[in-house]
Amino acid sequence: MKKSVCKKCRREGIKLFLKGERCLSPKCAFTRRSYAPGSAGTSRSQKPSDYCLQLREKQKAKAIYNLRERQFSNYYKKAAKPKQSSGERLMQLLETRLDNAVYKSGYTPSIISARQLIRHKKILINGKNVNIPSYQLKIGEKISPAKKEAIKLVKSDIPLWIKFNKNDLSAEIIKIPSLKEINSEINEDIIVKYYSR
Repeated sequence: MKKSVCKKCRREGIKLFLKGERCLSPKCAFTRRSYAPGSAGTSRSQKPSDYCLQLREKQKAKAIYNLRERQFSNYYKKAAKPKQSSGERLMQLLETRLDNAVYKSGYTPSIISARQLIRHKKILINGKNVNIPSYQLKIGEKISPAKKEAIKLVKSDIPLWIKFNKNDLSAEIIKIPSLKEINSEINEDIIVKYYSR
């Protein structure tokens, strides 16, 4: 895993938990140096512009969900179509991605490792192998490991929209999460303003 992912946490000013368990240890780069990376990281005192705040919020969301620019802008285009709030719809689309649901269900310590687990065909949806991290989950779909012994559950707070079964280690999507149920550091309204320029 690239060391540069730690710079993303320092850049955004919060822990993004991109390295899983390491982020909880004293070795975490953000714990040791919570200022922005670069020589100017400790000396920035100028008030950021509205555009800068909007851009940083978008970059933070991209880092949390581990997405590229084109992927993220495509999600916003999808979210802008329905009649409901674009910000809320964007967050729902991001939360119900397979890689995020695998991470939130406690199968892996980070979203990056969740993506790797899916790519290696170690995750099933309704008993069928799915190796696409961006797969959009629907209500009633059940996530389960292909081999139980290959999974080492990570202690995590499983969100209310996922029903986890400890007996067979399955996680069922019981509802589309509302904004209140999405425990996130992201301000979706600022992202909407960025794309509405």
